[in-house]
Amino acid sequence: MTRTRWNLLGTSTLLSLSLGLSGCGANSTGATTAHAQPMHGGTAVIALPVQTSPNWFFPVMSLTADSVVNFQVDEMMYKPLLHISRHDTVNYARSLASSVTWNAAGTRYVVTLNKKWHWSNGQPVTAQDVVFTYNIMKAASSGASSLPWAFAGEGFGGFPTLWKSVVAQGPYQVVITLNAPKNQQWFLRNGINQLIPVPEQVWNKYPDNMTQELKFINSVANSPLSSVYRVVDGPYKFNSYSPNNYWSFVPNPGYDGHRSLLDKVTFQYETSSASEFDALKTGTVNVGYLPPSLLKVRSELTHDVFSVAYSFGFNYLLDNFSLKAPNGIGKAFNSLVVRQALQMGVDQPGIIQHLYEGYGVVDDTTLAPEPPTEFFDPALAKNPYPFNPQAGRELLLKHGWHLVHGVMTKNGIPLSFTLDYASGSQTATDMVQLLKSDWALEGIHVTLVSQPFDTVISDSPSNASQWAMIDWNGGWTYGTDPYPTGGGLFATNGAENSGSYNSQTMNQLIAASYQPGSTKQVLKALYAYEVYAAKQLPAVFVPWIPNFNEHSLSIHGTVKTFDPVGDVLSPNYWWISTSQ
Repeated sequence: MTRTRWNLLGTSTLLSLSLGLSGCGANSTGATTAHAQPMHGGTAVIALPVQTSPNWFFPVMSLTADSVVNFQVDEMMYKPLLHISRHDTVNYARSLASSVTWNAAGTRYVVTLNKKWHWSNGQPVTAQDVVFTYNIMKAASSGASSLPWAFAGEGFGGFPTLWKSVVAQGPYQVVITLNAPKNQQWFLRNGINQLIPVPEQVWNKYPDNMTQELKFINSVANSPLSSVYRVVDGPYKFNSYSPNNYWSFVPNPGYDGHRSLLDKVTFQYETSSASEFDALKTGTVNVGYLPPSLLKVRSELTHDVFSVAYSFGFNYLLDNFSLKAPNGIGKAFNSLVVRQALQMGVDQPGIIQHLYEGYGVVDDTTLAPEPPTEFFDPALAKNPYPFNPQAGRELLLKHGWHLVHGVMTKNGIPLSFTLDYASGSQTATDMVQLLKSDWALEGIHVTLVSQPFDTVISDSPSNASQWAMIDWNGGWTYGTDPYPTGGGLFATNGAENSGSYNSQTMNQLIAASYQPGSTKQVLKALYAYEVYAAKQLPAVFVPWIPNFNEHSLSIHGTVKTFDPVGDVLSPNYWWISTSQ
């Protein structure tokens, strides 16, 4: 949710959404150049997830463009206020902020900026830039029907209702005041971490009309050659692009951090898993991923290094709980019995074994057990709804559902619906076909419809009458919300609660996880939320699959510098050798 965000499965991603690229240290094969030393020059060509394009270059993310890919390209140009490390801690050496302090109640936070950071035009990054960016986030979270676009971070870190004020205190300090005491570590990670400043001097086109400002941002959000993107504080500047082909960046010569050794970084569009695999074989892509359907033939990539790494998140299919959902299916999904039957029809061990060559873990709640973390409740190691379609069928019959022309029906509502899934991956297609087959054993009829990823993630409450269930071929990775609570995901009216799930108990448990306390107390509250989600099923949980990453033997640093917590790439730390 980038906010992580949606990670594309299997493309380093389970969508993620993960493009994940090179993982964090696990299970790598291949050899790198012996005694090689970093050198300047060369182009890193990064394969994008299949049929996925960056389409929002402004770092305050729109709800309908909230993807890992957009987050990754935005961070090429703009630095976040806080840099979250692979260990889910703040790395101030790579943050705009040099420190954050707070009071004992967790209601007042003082963010001090490091004076070394400048925009590429030489002007300093200031507290007023932070305040201006906050005002954009706030304006895009008003909920007004006339909004040109909505902020994807609404509901995460209590934004905006918890935030009482954000004010500049001199040129290098920002004071954030909250309306109520909160868990400081939660607010640091999920609240303050959402701030990715833009230069007010460049973007403040309508000082007295924020609606016009939002319209302007919307008009240039997918126009990276616009002059507004020439002033950045990140390691790269945008260079050129060809739609459905490539998007290129060159080093920012005025960058105040670790400057790029590469001459260029290019994100390359991929039409299919097969084409991406061919690009790896021919060397036209030197940083990419191994499609799960091709795991058996990875030995053909003789000039690459293969690595596996889990991102920090979970994987699920999204139900549409809205009463506007087609054919009354929203009312059916609001029944826990129906959700239990759906979950019992998911053969997670079979999916892992047969579609992902044994890679992956069973995922039954809002945080997967891999990678290991204290945030995962060990009591959830046992799936409360293991695969058992016969039990799911009997459960439905016991609660008044009966077969009508082969489809479970109750009160005139048939368990027959459309599952929209992200196109481009054969493994993703195989998985939804398996789900369709297993659900049919319970009397649940599913029609599969393949859609481009950008189309799938645009489904929301605003078009609730047009969709029933979504599989974006991936899951949620905790990027800008690395304290894994669910306010933006499953709280009522959360920005990423596209399925309109609504539970007052869920709201209360999420709110409790935000409260200050000892480490034991805050983890107990988080675990209570995870257990409730596992039992009440605000979504259909499916396996969490690692990123299958590939990079050329000639490119160095991708595995070491990749951050699996937020799917953050750092190509300014990569380099290319001229020989192997």
